[in-house]
Amino acid sequence: MRILVILIFIISVTFGDIQIHPSLSKGFYLKLSDSAMELTKDKVVYDPTYYVLAYPKGDVPKSKGVCTDVVIRAYRKMGIDLQKEVHEDMAAHFNLYPKNWGRKTTDKNIDHRRVPNLMKFFSRKGESLPITQNPSDYRAGDIVCWNLYGGINHIGIVVEAKNGQGVNMIVHNIGEGQKLEDRLFSYKIIGHYRYK
Repeated sequence: MRILVILIFIISVTFGDIQIHPSLSKGFYLKLSDSAMELTKDKVVYDPTYYVLAYPKGDVPKSKGVCTDVVIRAYRKMGIDLQKEVHEDMAAHFNLYPKNWGRKTTDKNIDHRRVPNLMKFFSRKGESLPITQNPSDYRAGDIVCWNLYGGINHIGIVVEAKNGQGVNMIVHNIGEGQKLEDRLFSYKIIGHYRYK
């Protein structure tokens, strides 16, 4: 027993001053938050054009995108290809996904870039979280979906940055590029998820 105590003491003295870099000690969702924040450095023009994409790991031009592309790109930085994941789940369970576009089969170029499809995917493969007006229910790395107006849906990522009242902010693209904004409760929330 005495040897064990001495050994622990030696290890703590020897290695006690080692600092772990913050990025190495962060969990998945904080890293996802960081990935979303990195996207705000890129100049992106809002562009909902249909593009023919490579598969897997296809992306629209880096200087273009919509709200879903923020989520897709942040996850891609984490090694997760939502284009591939959504396409494979839709191909296996097409009947479970929205039919808003009149399609009878999947389209690997656009399916992952549609908010209703991402909502279905995250609810199936991730964790659906409560929709509340309580800021403490929303944590960095959460995915939030909103209804803006006239049936237009929107999606963004909750990040670690907070406003002056301590409410987490979001990274999204609502028409002005990939931006950090204090808009978590600006619209009606219709979906709240975690996925890894």
